[in-house]
Amino acid sequence: MIKIGHVKSEKQLRQIESLADTIWREHYTPIIGEEQVDYMLYKFQSVSSMHSQIKEGYGYYLVHMNEIPVAYFSIQKRGDAIFLSKLYVLKTYRGQGLGKASMNYIIQQAKAMECSKITLTVNRHNENTINAYSALGFKNVGEKIADIGDGYVMDDYLLEKSL
Repeated sequence: MIKIGHVKSEKQLRQIESLADTIWREHYTPIIGEEQVDYMLYKFQSVSSMHSQIKEGYGYYLVHMNEIPVAYFSIQKRGDAIFLSKLYVLKTYRGQGLGKASMNYIIQQAKAMECSKITLTVNRHNENTINAYSALGFKNVGEKIADIGDGYVMDDYLLEKSL
């Protein structure tokens, strides 16, 4: 059974940090390399960085399957859109409906906040994830290269889903 809950405790943030470390190392190392993965885990996926993001209006959500934390996502309201900042699932749990359940939850949140779309960025070389978002109704609406410090950039597509 899939259960999604809003993150409210330090323990839950530590669970997300641990999930991020596992997911990012297995998924992103071949795409962006180990050094950039290390940097991005610290800069965007650490407990301290999540605390800062929460102060900026991001909400974090932990996804459990049969009481086991196996995925997480983060969203932020931006005008008439919900920005999906993060949606990550452990490799062994992919293909079991967690992404779709998470997206349905995000759509409900967006509608409750009177948003007309969901936006996100995805690494342009992350083909499986791009295909998954396309299957969920997202369209490529542009490109974005963002300098994230220490000589690293995020080279992304901008995706959008109208509600």
